[in-house]
Amino acid sequence: MPRRAERSRRRLPLRKSLLGRMLAVSALVAACSVAATAWLAVQTTSGAIEQEQGQNLAADTRVLDTLLAHAAGHPTWDAVGDTVDELAETSGRRITLTTPGRRIIADSAQASETSPPPGLPPQASAVVDPLSVTAVQAGTGTGAESASVTVAAPGAEGTKSSGDDRIDARAVGPFRLPDAERTSLRRAAEEAVDCLGRSGIASDVVEAPSGRARVQVVGNDPDRLRGSRCSTDALDTPTPTEEKALTALNELVNACLDRQGREAVRLALDLSWSTSGGPTATAVPEPVAAPEPSISVPQETRPTPFATPSPLDSENDRDIASCVGIARQEQLSSYVASPALLFISDPGGGAVPGFELSSANTAKIIGVAALVLALTVGASVLAGVRLVRPLHALTGAAQRMRDGADPPQVVVTADNEIGRLAAAFNDMSAHRARLEEQRKVMVSDVAHELRTPLSNIRGWLEGAQDGVAEADATFVSSLLEEAVQLQHIIDDLQDLSAADAGALRLHPEPVRIGELLAHVAAAHQAQADSAEVRLTVAAPAGKEPAPALDADPVRLRQAIGNLVANAVRHTPAGGRVTLRAYAARTGDGRGEVVVEVEDTGSGITPEDLPYVFDRFWRAEKSRNRRTGGSGLGLAIVRKLVEAHGGTTAVASTVGRGSVFTLRLPAAGPDPMDTTV
Repeated sequence: MPRRAERSRRRLPLRKSLLGRMLAVSALVAACSVAATAWLAVQTTSGAIEQEQGQNLAADTRVLDTLLAHAAGHPTWDAVGDTVDELAETSGRRITLTTPGRRIIADSAQASETSPPPGLPPQASAVVDPLSVTAVQAGTGTGAESASVTVAAPGAEGTKSSGDDRIDARAVGPFRLPDAERTSLRRAAEEAVDCLGRSGIASDVVEAPSGRARVQVVGNDPDRLRGSRCSTDALDTPTPTEEKALTALNELVNACLDRQGREAVRLALDLSWSTSGGPTATAVPEPVAAPEPSISVPQETRPTPFATPSPLDSENDRDIASCVGIARQEQLSSYVASPALLFISDPGGGAVPGFELSSANTAKIIGVAALVLALTVGASVLAGVRLVRPLHALTGAAQRMRDGADPPQVVVTADNEIGRLAAAFNDMSAHRARLEEQRKVMVSDVAHELRTPLSNIRGWLEGAQDGVAEADATFVSSLLEEAVQLQHIIDDLQDLSAADAGALRLHPEPVRIGELLAHVAAAHQAQADSAEVRLTVAAPAGKEPAPALDADPVRLRQAIGNLVANAVRHTPAGGRVTLRAYAARTGDGRGEVVVEVEDTGSGITPEDLPYVFDRFWRAEKSRNRRTGGSGLGLAIVRKLVEAHGGTTAVASTVGRGSVFTLRLPAAGPDPMDTTV
């Protein structure tokens, strides 16, 4: 402490030190670099990124909508190859369709004689299923039909809606009209448009995917629509084709209702229904596969009498709506293609194509980067010249040390940062021999611990490369298990390294040890259940309750958790692991908290007890992963407890079990008086 205080008093003023000068130059260069980079990034990349993202999204939407239209109009995928190739050519993307089992249906990437096409991404871009279109897919590419709301049929005001119809509008199946019926309905629709035109109401004839013509009203004057006397009876009457399809659909719906013990219903053309109990009709959502009502208006100008359908509020309504949806899917299943997975990727195999900056923007980036680099180099040269000469002596000494010469002593000529660096170098070289020996032991232990998982990973990968092992779920699980083991070893080494360097940060706060033990037991309960070991938190008999203590709860849980995991691992099935905490006093009368982790495992021999807290020590000398960990857990426990000002101990009897004890200082001037 006196030596540290003396060095602190002799510390150079920041404005005179090399550190101060280097900080000033570095701050200036950094400020210029950050400002230039930020300005350039905003000016050159933001617009390009937004434009490219919008183009990619629009292209993906067109691809998905086109394939949904194909699936809705064809019972199989046999003729989709040309469509996929055309989409790939126009979008510049690789388009691949597969079955749910990833069997290729169509792929725009052509395999050559020397190499197969690139592999598919792990995640499909979308599922192409016209009978189950997602909310995003359902709103794409429907043209004018998605921009208007169809008026409910007369007499169906306040109709109820299930709100879950996800069938593509272009999947019409048996409702598709032959040419003769299409022509007849279109002629009737044109007559209605002419009639509305004479009344001053602008309208157009639009055709639904089934071929049924209807009248689309233009404008924002719905009152005039109700006042017109134009007849649309011909458009509201089902054609023979629709009657046949509607009858078949009605039979499927009633069969579904019969299985549920519900009363049969009778469907209308707009898929509203009525029961024998009364004339009131309810309706499902606008039937995207069935014919639409004869006249529709824009949503924002919808007249009050045609209010938005109310939700289905009775169990019977919901059952009927559900059966209608199921029946429609069953009726259409033979008319549409089966579900397929859609993969949209870069032609080279990447998941998303990138974007390229223009030549002008690239030149700006290169110019600004060169300017910043020149400033940095100039400032670094000016500051570095003053450092190079004094450092030559240190460099020569380090090279002699590298060549195996005796640890050299560098002459300290000035009391500045370089002089203090030379003094620190002399201290370092004085301990070189001892540290080198410790390093060799440490490297040997670390290499031993890392060899097994790395060898396993290499073996699996070589097997996959040679075609011996199949890259399936088991293969990936094995590689992941070995990688997790490597991560655990590295994390443990990092904790030990921080503790050795005095950089282990603690965040003490008042801790109730009883609650902390309960949290640890709950966290390891699944491991204990898997090993058929009973894990409990017990109150010690004849002991005072544990007092409060100031500790880092995260680090303390880590230490006790390591002990519990070790105890469960070495306790046979049917055994038990017990956690307890109580109050005690040290020899000088200070209060402390004692935490014990007791197990009924195999125990530790007296010869091995002195080494259980040494790093990389394991009683099982073969270091088999199935019988133990890495040998770092107990070493971490000791370091964490010592960081809290406590001590560790262990007592064990071979064949009967072990008791690991942690002693931690209690909080407060008289912690024995404050119990939890």
